[in-house]
Amino acid sequence: MKPGSLTPSGIAAFFFRRRAGNLLGFLACAGMLAFGYYLQFSAGIQPCPLCIIQRLLLLGTGIAFLAAALHHPAGRLGAGIYGGVIALVAAAGVVVAGRHVWLQHTPADQRPACGPGLDYLFSTFGPFESLRRVLRGSGECGDVDWTLLSFSIPEWTFAAFLVFLVWAVFLATRD
Repeated sequence: MKPGSLTPSGIAAFFFRRRAGNLLGFLACAGMLAFGYYLQFSAGIQPCPLCIIQRLLLLGTGIAFLAAALHHPAGRLGAGIYGGVIALVAAAGVVVAGRHVWLQHTPADQRPACGPGLDYLFSTFGPFESLRRVLRGSGECGDVDWTLLSFSIPEWTFAAFLVFLVWAVFLATRD
């Protein structure tokens, strides 16, 4: 940053640069993960299987943002590749969080029955069949344990993944 550029427009211009924007994306992902672990270990809210998958996708999005910030390729091709990878992982997050939101808004009598834990699924069925079964959802995935401004955790995560997707595409087009 140049001296005297600590004005609101100077700060905004700084974060609209690719490296700083990718770092901001990483910090947002890290903050969301930290808050999720706070809710789990301090507030006692146990994550369901879909929540765990969303955490993994959030971790993947954050790592991709961090790699893009650290590597900071000079050309459009490299920026486009990083933007595409981030957008792809964030799009997967949109799908999983969207499925979770759908389950939460499904009436309780129409939700799938509660299923076994992730450890059992992966040891019994392998990764692909387990993922398919988890994405189908289970009863505990429909429970709303915590809200902020009347939105559940999966609804906030859905919105965050959408923002990350748009932000990655935006940054990929920046100089």
